[in-house]
Amino acid sequence: MASQQFEPPSGTRDFLASDLRQRERVFQAARSVFEQYGFEPLQTPAFERLETLTGKYGDEGDKLIFKILKRGVHEGSGEADMALRYDQTVPLARVVAAYGSRLPTPYKRYVIGPVWRADRPGKGRFREFTQCDIDIVGSSSPLVESELVCAGADALDAMGVKDFTILINSRKALTGLMRVYGVPADRAAGALITLDKLDKQAPPSVVAELVDTRGLERSTAENLVGDVTADDAVDRMRKELKNNPEGAEGLGEIDRLLELAGPYVGENRIRFAPNLVRGLDYYTGAIWEVVAPGMPGSIASGGRYDHLIQAMGGPDVTACGFSIGVERIIGAAGTAEDEADRIDVAVTVMNEAYLADAFGFAQDLRRAGQRAEVFLGSTRKLSKQLKWAADRRARFALLQGDSEHSDGAATIRDMQTGDQERVSVGDLVTALHQKLRM
Repeated sequence: MASQQFEPPSGTRDFLASDLRQRERVFQAARSVFEQYGFEPLQTPAFERLETLTGKYGDEGDKLIFKILKRGVHEGSGEADMALRYDQTVPLARVVAAYGSRLPTPYKRYVIGPVWRADRPGKGRFREFTQCDIDIVGSSSPLVESELVCAGADALDAMGVKDFTILINSRKALTGLMRVYGVPADRAAGALITLDKLDKQAPPSVVAELVDTRGLERSTAENLVGDVTADDAVDRMRKELKNNPEGAEGLGEIDRLLELAGPYVGENRIRFAPNLVRGLDYYTGAIWEVVAPGMPGSIASGGRYDHLIQAMGGPDVTACGFSIGVERIIGAAGTAEDEADRIDVAVTVMNEAYLADAFGFAQDLRRAGQRAEVFLGSTRKLSKQLKWAADRRARFALLQGDSEHSDGAATIRDMQTGDQERVSVGDLVTALHQKLRM
C-alpha cells in the first residue's frame, strides 16, 4: 500500500523528459502538416457541462464519462454537474454552435489534446490519452474528404509511419448493400455494427451473430459476409450496387476519393475495402481507417458525419473528420534518444573559489544559443563530475582548475574521444561553437 501512493492513478502515466520530448516531436510533426494545409488550432476546456456530453455517445459511452461532483456548499449532495472531456468532437460541435458567425466558412480546425474516459485500463488502453483530430465543418465539396485524407497521410509520414494503408468505403454504399440483401431498415444499423467485427472475428462468428442477435436469415448472412470478404469483393459489391441509387452514389464517393487523393497519397497506400464498416451510425458518406504492419488495430480513422453536430444541439452543418491514434503510434515507436535529449556543454566546478567563473561560463554559453549546465553537486572530485557529464550525455565538458584559472583559460574536454584543448576564457564561446558545428 505504501508503494502505491507514489504511482499515478490507474490508467494514467507520468512522462519523464525523454518520453515527453518524443511525444512533443510527434505532436509537432502533425501540427506542422496541419498548419500547412490551413487548419486552425482549437483549444477547449478540459471539462464540459455534464449535459453537453451525456446522450452523445450512446448508453455504453455515457457510462465512461468522468463526472465531476458539485463543489462548495453543494459538495455533499453527491451530484455531478461537470465532466472531463470525453472526446474532441462534442467540444467542436459546441464551439460551432457558440461561435458560428465568427468562424470562417468552411471551418478547418485541428486539435491535439488529452481526453478522459472511465474505461477499464489495460495494455495500450488508458483513462487519460491524447487525441489528434482534424475536421472540416460547413462544406459539402468532394475535395473535403481528399483534403483530410491527404493531410492525415502527410501527418503520418511526418510522424515516421511510412508503411500504412488507407482503407476506404462509403456509408451510402453499405446502406445500399443492406437494401440489396433485403435487410429490414430497422435491423440494418445493427447488422452493420456486427459486420464491423470482421477485422477481429472469423467470418463464421460474424455470420452467427447476424443470425442469432440481428435476426437475419442464415442464407442472407452467409451471402453477405461471403461477398464482402471474398478476394473479388470489390467487383461483387460493384455488381450488387449497380442498380441501387444510394449504393451507386456511395461507389461514386469512393471512386472520386481514390481519383483525387490517390496520386498524392500513393495509389499503393489507398484502396477500396468493402468489408470496412466503421460501426458508428452517425457517418453519412465516405469512411476510412488506416492500418500499418506491426501496429494493433487501426492507427487512424474518420469519415463524413453531416448531421452529427445538429444531433448534438448545434446547427445542421456538414462535417468531416480524420482522427490519428497518436498513442498507438508513439507506443509502437518506443523511446528514442536524439540530440534534444543531450546537452552541449557540462560546466564543472573544481574549486569553490571559482563558482562565479563556472556560472558565468554557463550563462555566456546559453546566451550564445548552446545548451549548457553547471554542476550543482557538492563534490569537487573531477571523476564524479565527469560521470555526471556523461550521464547528461554532454558533448563537451568544461574544466577550470588552479592552473587554468591563473592563466585566464579553461579546458574543453571531448566527452566521446577524451581529447582536451586549453582555450583562453575570451575565446571560449567561439571555440565551443565551432566544435559543436563539426
